[in-house]
Amino acid sequence: MSMKKFLTAILLFDLMAGLLFLGLWERESSAVTAWGNNSGISEEEGERGTEEREAEASGREEQGSKVQEAEVQWDGMETLNNVITGRGGEAAEEVRKIAITFDDGPHPYYTEQLLDGLKERGVHATFFVTGEHAELHPDIIRRMQEEGHLIGNHTYSHIQLTKQNRETFKEELIHTNEILEEIIGEEVVYVRPPYGSWDKSFEKELNMFPVLWNVDPLDWSSCNVSCIVEKIVNKTGENDIILMHDYYDTSVTAALEAIDKLMEEGYTFVTVEEILFD
Repeated sequence: MSMKKFLTAILLFDLMAGLLFLGLWERESSAVTAWGNNSGISEEEGERGTEEREAEASGREEQGSKVQEAEVQWDGMETLNNVITGRGGEAAEEVRKIAITFDDGPHPYYTEQLLDGLKERGVHATFFVTGEHAELHPDIIRRMQEEGHLIGNHTYSHIQLTKQNRETFKEELIHTNEILEEIIGEEVVYVRPPYGSWDKSFEKELNMFPVLWNVDPLDWSSCNVSCIVEKIVNKTGENDIILMHDYYDTSVTAALEAIDKLMEEGYTFVTVEEILFD
């Protein structure tokens, strides 16, 4: 909670407490006044009986109104306390976030099919694309951006970093970033290094952040959709990052089926920066 919200909550609490104190004080004062009047009844009570009973009824009605007002004020304070502490029956449920990512695309058909399925489900994903495929299908890259997906760098030619090719690897990252920035008009800061091979010095040199994974169903090596789905669903938990590929028809089919099952389990799909930095 920010300091501004905290101070606002304190002021609201003080205000509600003051209103409650005022309501209870007025209630007590009315009760004391009514008791004093009753204890001083004279012999003229018979002549004023009707008038006294009407006044007493009016006083009770007024006291009841003040009691109700005090109860409303107390309810307001209780609601405020629930807002501050996050308790209460209406408190927002905890969001269980996971991220699904797709490497190697875009593919001219399968990626479009995947984007259609994600749009139908209201799901956002992260796409780590190669520069050579982005050059061939810039319209698909633009569609990814327009539909709220995050776009990352997967090198130009899917090259794996080794000790011998560091400069070539670096040049591919730079070239791919230039291609993507020309297409989407934004700087690309996330990179999925092929096979997970990475050099931390690139983070400062290129201002790029590597994104790895902790759920890998090996979808690229299997044509069995059910098997891929089972691996994803069984291995995935809160704040996990799923690795998949949008360059195979079975991968796309399995991804959408797995998304349906995980959403039924209460998970919300987000892009990777929400997992890494929220």
